[in-house]
This record gives sequence, structure tokens and C-alpha cells, in this order.
Amino acid sequence: MKKLLLLLLTLTLSLQGSLAQTTEQDRKMKWWREARFGMFIHWGPYSILGGVYNDYLQRLGGTEWIMNRCKIPVKEYRAITRTFNPVKYDAEAWVKMAKDAGMKYLVITTKHHDGFAMFKSNASRYNIVDFTPYGKDILDALAKACRKHDMKLGFYYSQIQDWNNPGGTTHRRPMSQGWPNPKAEEIDAYTLAHNGSWDPLQQTATLEEYFDNVAIPQIKELLTNYGDIAVFFWDTPSGMPEKYAQKISNLFKDHPHIITNDRLIRGNEKYTGDYKTPEQTIPTLKQLDGTDWETCMTLNDSWGYKKRGCTWKTSRTLILNLIDIVSKGGNYLLNIAPDGEGSIPEINYRRLKDIGNWMKKYGESIYGTERVQTDEPKWGRCTQKIAGNRTYVYLHVIDWPEDGQLLFRLYEDAASATLLHNGHPLKFKNTHDGIYIDLPKEAPDQYASVIKLEFNKKLPQIKIKPMNTTNYEIVDENNKKDKENAQIQKPILQN
Repeated sequence: MKKLLLLLLTLTLSLQGSLAQTTEQDRKMKWWREARFGMFIHWGPYSILGGVYNDYLQRLGGTEWIMNRCKIPVKEYRAITRTFNPVKYDAEAWVKMAKDAGMKYLVITTKHHDGFAMFKSNASRYNIVDFTPYGKDILDALAKACRKHDMKLGFYYSQIQDWNNPGGTTHRRPMSQGWPNPKAEEIDAYTLAHNGSWDPLQQTATLEEYFDNVAIPQIKELLTNYGDIAVFFWDTPSGMPEKYAQKISNLFKDHPHIITNDRLIRGNEKYTGDYKTPEQTIPTLKQLDGTDWETCMTLNDSWGYKKRGCTWKTSRTLILNLIDIVSKGGNYLLNIAPDGEGSIPEINYRRLKDIGNWMKKYGESIYGTERVQTDEPKWGRCTQKIAGNRTYVYLHVIDWPEDGQLLFRLYEDAASATLLHNGHPLKFKNTHDGIYIDLPKEAPDQYASVIKLEFNKKLPQIKIKPMNTTNYEIVDENNKKDKENAQIQKPILQN
């Protein structure tokens, strides 16, 4: 009997501890789950080149990889960086653009794989203040603008891959992905023999020296010099040593509110981060595992600024992607790419303005919503929001029915149905088939019209599960996979 009581007590304490941990995580993730929509910004010296080297358009992948794919020597790339003078940068205009689009947070590349710090750093002179004619810390201006306009700020930091600061990893890519260099075979043989490095200067320090002298000090600077940071986004963790994952993790003990993604290190249950990051793709419901997740995606076909040969997503595709992602319980981190002077190409403004106009009418159906416990409708997507003892379900109707009647196969009795954008009531009928709704002949919106259903009860909710070590694949634009990741997933809603 004593053994049984001891077992019950142990199970009770374990359950209480688990519930407390879950509640704390829910509190931490609350704003992020409510935000649903954020802006990603890829910007650095690679923006000067815009994907063009020796008058050749980089043949594969995002232009932020141009130093690696075109095998630009360190000294040559640094000479290019010396000309980086983004005099047209306007932090407040950028934040306002994000806010007008309906975005609630912003994540910027503080150091991408080329190793250039977009902030004042005492750990490496290769930074925007000490190395360029611009001479100002762009993160300082951005942090101030975010605080002014109530925008959450996040930092992307390439923690292990670094092509300029010696000792960082380089991730080998064949010369054929860059340009037709006459010495391609010789260069490929060299990179194969030197773990992806193409310049002897990259090998003049060890990985340990890189972490101790550059990465760890710079992460400390980012954590302490810019006020309240909301998100840290790691990247390309192949070869990440656990001891440095632990050192980085220790830095965040004094910043427990900061949300981190799943790319610090792969396959280690101690460092899973807070959310998963499918890239350039939207998972299907079958592929989701119940954890928090965020799709990061480009407006065109490159993360970094691209001078020519762009393929841009339409406004319709971007809006439907947002709806699809949120209906599955995810967040949408949509990337823009300023040029080398700090200007944002006009087409970015047009696309974001279209999204913002849609969000002004239908943002209620996105912010603070979650998955509905039902099958995906054939005519669109749906989200829900619990408010006290009531539930509001939002039907995003993409394919407007020609016969003027919509069947929503949710087997609960609705109390009311209205068009969200103007509150106009709709006739409906609760039946054993589901809810039949009578609709106007014409769709109110050219992209997706929204119907709001009210229920006088709390509908079932899908509980968010703790993180695990299964990760989504990180893919280049050619859809070839990084070896360390899981399966390829295709977008649901295409152009």
C-alpha cells in the first residue's frame, strides 16, 4: 500500500511539474501565437552585388550566398564590403511598412553567413560601423523605430557558418552553382579537400577560436545592446558542437522571455528551441506534429536582393499563403530584401500594401486565432478564436460557390453568421450535415472573403505539444535538401 501511495505521489508531482512547465511555455509564446504575421529582412554587403558577379547572374540559390557559390576570395569580398554605404536606409519607414502590412514582429539578419556584422561589434572589425563609410549601427536605429511603433524585434544570427571571420564553417557548394569560372574543377577539388573553404584565409583559425572570439561575444552584444529582443533565429547548424550550443544556451538564462527557433543544433533534445521553421514551404496537416511552427518565405525567389531575373509571388498567392499557414496553427515570416543603398524595390511595397489592405478588413480572422478541429474545407480554410464562453469561427472562402450556398461541415450549432468586413447578417441553418449558409451572388473580396460564425460555447481546441528533435528541411531554391534535415514539403497554395 505504501509503494502504491508513493507511486501515486510521484506521478502527481510529475504531472504538476509538467503542467507548470507547459503553462510557462504558453505564457512565453502567447504574443507570438497571437501575432501570426511577421517580416523577415535579409540585408548585407551581398545586397551590393544583387546576385551578379563578373556580369554573370548567380546560377542557383539566394543571392545572400553569392560569396560562397561564386567563390569570391575573402580580400575581394571585403573590398566590395568597403563600399557598403546604405544612405537611403530609413528604419522608421521600414517598420511602418511592416505595420501597414499587418505584421506584428520583425526579424533582421544581424550577421549572415558572409560574417559581416550589421552592428557595432568589439569582437570583429568586420562590421558596419568600423568597416564601411556608412559608419552607423543600423540595428540601433531599427530597435528605436520598433519600440516607437510597438513592433517586436528579432535577430537572425548565423552562429557557426562564417566565410570571412576565420574558423567559421563554409558549407561546400559546387562552382557550377555560381558562374562558369575557367578554374572550376581546380576550385571544386580545393573545396572538397578543405571542408568547403575556398580561400586559405578562412582556415587561419580553429572553430573553437571562432566561437570564443567572435560568435559568443557577438551574441552577448546582441542580447545586451538593443533593449528588449523578442526572437533569436539561428541558421545552418550543420557541425554545431554541443558544448557551444550549451554556451549559447547559457547566455539566454538571463533572457528567458526570448523565443528561439529550432536551428541552434540538430537532433539534440536539450536544444530544440521554441518553434520549428519550415522554409519556403507550407506543411500539410499530416506533416504537422502539433508543435509551434513558422513558415519563412520570400516575396520572390531569393532571400537577398536580386538585381535581375526575379520571379515575384502574386498578392493573391501571398494572402492565400497567410490564410493557409494560420489555419494550420502556424506563423508566416515573409521576407523583403533591400538593395545595397538601403532602398526597398517598389514591388515589395505594392505586394505588402495589398496584404495590408486585406488585413485591414479581415485581420480579426488572423490575429489570435488557432486551428479548428475539423477537416479542411474544399472551398478554403478556417480559423477560430475563443472569447470567454463563446467561440468565433472564421470561414476564409477562396472558391465562392456559384449556387449561393456554402456548407461548413462542423457539427455544432452556430448562433449567428455575418460577413466579417461589414457585419452584414447571413441566413444559415444548423443541420445534421453541418451548417448551411446563404451567400450573396458575388464574392465581396477578390482574394478571400471571410464569414464569421458565432457559437455560444467553447469549441474543442487542439493542444500545442512540446518541441521534439524532428525538424523540417531547410531547402535552397533548387529544392535540393540539406543532409541533416527531414522530408521535403510542397506549398499547398500555388501561383
